[in-house]
Amino acid sequence: MLKRVEAYSRLAEVYDEIVVDPCHGEWASFLDELWSADAAGVRSVLDLCCGTGLLAGELVARGYRVVGVDASEAMLSLARDRLGSGVTLRRMTLPDLDVEGVFDAVVSTFDGLNYLSPHQLRETMSSVALLLRPGGWLAFDLHTDAMMQFTVSNPVVSGREAGNDFVISSTVNVRTRAVDTTIELTPSRVGDPFAERHRQYFHSDEDVRAALADAGFTLAAVYDEYTTRLADSSTLRATWTARRVSVPEAV
Repeated sequence: MLKRVEAYSRLAEVYDEIVVDPCHGEWASFLDELWSADAAGVRSVLDLCCGTGLLAGELVARGYRVVGVDASEAMLSLARDRLGSGVTLRRMTLPDLDVEGVFDAVVSTFDGLNYLSPHQLRETMSSVALLLRPGGWLAFDLHTDAMMQFTVSNPVVSGREAGNDFVISSTVNVRTRAVDTTIELTPSRVGDPFAERHRQYFHSDEDVRAALADAGFTLAAVYDEYTTRLADSSTLRATWTARRVSVPEAV
């Protein structure tokens, strides 16, 4: 029987090998181009759900000052090894954001915000608005309805990468738009076989737009996965871009 462990505790060790495509350079270039037209300039970036620091590293290489936060200490440990002492990294669980300073941009990539419930997503948007300068940017990606249907049709994905045999099994509740995913490594190159369970949500476009508006953001555009193509019904990962126009009132 596989040992069940906390999400991202063991997966962190092989995350870059079996989960992540070599995409962060292209994604950072998209963001760099997006921000280049901002007359106020974008220099400081808060990276939510920064994981092992892949995007942060690309942004630093392009001259940005980056602060990263993530809920997993195991992921942050790898990010510290990758990024060194020049990047501030802190463990936090959204929607709580106890971060000092005001940023020009906030980003969250690779479906990090899909781990939030709809209520947590709304609270996170409000927390982010308090950390952005007027006109500051919010850019994040989310799985779409097309991805939900793809997952329903393909509930099991398996393969082998870098000495790791993996099986990813997903159960989607279409009514609640929640998905429970179990990731099994049998074996893993980093030790005994294990399984992690992850819960995510397929946020509806209506909920995302409402969360942004309530938090004082104006929507700029929704793209097809960090490209200049606008998202459509076939998009699996949508990249949302918005700007802060006001700060939400305290409740």
